[in-house]
Amino acid sequence: MDWLDALILGIVQGLTEYLPVSSSGHLEIFKEILGVDLPADENLEFTVIVHAATVLSTIVVLWPMFARLCRSFFTFKRGRDFDYVCKILLSCIPVGIVGVFFKHQVEEIFGSGLFVVGVCLCVTALLLTFAYLTDLRGMKRMQLANGATVVVPASQGREISWLDAFIIGCAQAVAVLPGLSRSGTTIATGIMLGDKRSEIAQFSFLMVILPIIGECLLDVKDMISGDGAAMGQTGAMALIIGFVSAFVVGCAACKWMIELVKKGKLVWFALYCVIMGIICMLWT
Repeated sequence: MDWLDALILGIVQGLTEYLPVSSSGHLEIFKEILGVDLPADENLEFTVIVHAATVLSTIVVLWPMFARLCRSFFTFKRGRDFDYVCKILLSCIPVGIVGVFFKHQVEEIFGSGLFVVGVCLCVTALLLTFAYLTDLRGMKRMQLANGATVVVPASQGREISWLDAFIIGCAQAVAVLPGLSRSGTTIATGIMLGDKRSEIAQFSFLMVILPIIGECLLDVKDMISGDGAAMGQTGAMALIIGFVSAFVVGCAACKWMIELVKKGKLVWFALYCVIMGIICMLWT
């Protein structure tokens, strides 16, 4: 992999990790477009690096909230923040089960070509559409003093409950499939459950930190326990460029996505996912 491929793939990872269009699916798409066919060990090394970059970008963007939650949890200070962290931990259980017991089956799906990616992108589009229709049912018309009519949410939604956290966690576990957007699936699930749009995006981004860190640690273990040749094969420059590009773009995409969810503008990504899904299915 040369530096330009690493730059493009890092940008793709940073952008699509947060936007509801599937980072794993788009990495497969762009590898196909760029003609990048990495050996399994080099692909694993690069994946660990760019995923670590997006975890860091999440922590940086949500640092005030992240630091407050850590203080509450590690000091065992019971309250809303402590319960919030426990809900995040609860949501991680389903994807943890998938990662521990079905990791190899999932990895086999990733190597099955772009047709599966295309199908899953269309499923992502359906979920985003259902979330949009749920939003529409919860809107009402309001007459302003100047006679203009605006459409506003009938309610702001409820706080994420323990059951909601577990259901959203199950959605995250299903979203390990390539082309099924993790952020799109979890955010759409939260909206359909009636949770606050202002909170569901942040919850979605925070709940993925532990699974990604866990996956990275398992991948590092696999690299170390191998023949040792996996480490350093991709090239230091390509890894650095991939990390920096994924981190910088990830910071911008994280902030942008939070605002998009608050404004309820995810339906346009559904149209994009349908178009890309059809292209992927026809590509094969």
